[in-house]
Amino acid sequence: MSLWVLFTLAAAALQTIRFMLQKQLTGAGLSTGGATFSRFLFAAPIACGLAVAGLVSTGTGLPVPGAGFWGWVALGGLCQIVATFLTVALFSMRNFAVGVAFTKTETVQVAAFSALILGEAVSPLGWAAIVTGLAGVLMLSKAPEPGAPVFGRATLYGTLAGGLFGLSAIGYRGATLALEPLPFLLRALLALGAATVLQTAAMGAWLSWREPGEIARVLARWRKTVLVGLTGSLGSLGWFAAFSLQNAAHVRALGQVEIVFTLIAAALVFGERLHLREAAGIALVIASVVAIVLGFG
Repeated sequence: MSLWVLFTLAAAALQTIRFMLQKQLTGAGLSTGGATFSRFLFAAPIACGLAVAGLVSTGTGLPVPGAGFWGWVALGGLCQIVATFLTVALFSMRNFAVGVAFTKTETVQVAAFSALILGEAVSPLGWAAIVTGLAGVLMLSKAPEPGAPVFGRATLYGTLAGGLFGLSAIGYRGATLALEPLPFLLRALLALGAATVLQTAAMGAWLSWREPGEIARVLARWRKTVLVGLTGSLGSLGWFAAFSLQNAAHVRALGQVEIVFTLIAAALVFGERLHLREAAGIALVIASVVAIVLGFG
């Protein structure tokens, strides 16, 4: 099995754990922005420490990347922040389920962006796997509440979030490619460190302006928030390493297995039962994963 497949599966599993931890933070007196900020605040020093360790262990001097690298990092980091806020905003809407379903179009959008921006086209087999996985994820999405409109602000937010998540993946892929010919893992570590520092600074400025005092509350709860940062940084390292080795469209398509991990965690941790529709959706996602691994792994 290829390294990018292992990195992607590990990233999806760690991201599931991070979301579970982050969900608990909103009940610990933190706002949505504070809970999101904690993921970057404590991930940044961990990511930077790993990058320094990578440079030292390989005997590589600190590179001086060009403007292209920083442009890709800014694209990836800022798009990820805005997409996350849009996704969180969906939960305050009556028809949030429809919006969340539209965020899952990320895999299709990232494939299109990959071809248009990076010139990395997806093969017919890749498209078939992506569409199969998307169908499975949509089956796993909750149905909208009775009377809730299918089209409206939630649909707009969801589609935009999916597109921004797709652009974020393209930005991170571009950042790792801009650091060639360094070893793939070192490229991933350096790009991750740069992205998390940028995101911490951007979100810190936003919270200082819009939510005075929230940064202090995040710091006061460091015993809980540091776990979010640790799992977030390790999960992101998995994504960045995979992006440095493989087309972003294939990585994100394989990463859809995360929703299967989430359902398994919900069943084991919270005792939730799976329904027939969910089982069918899981089967489609797994079929997509198998096709990607066999076709591109």
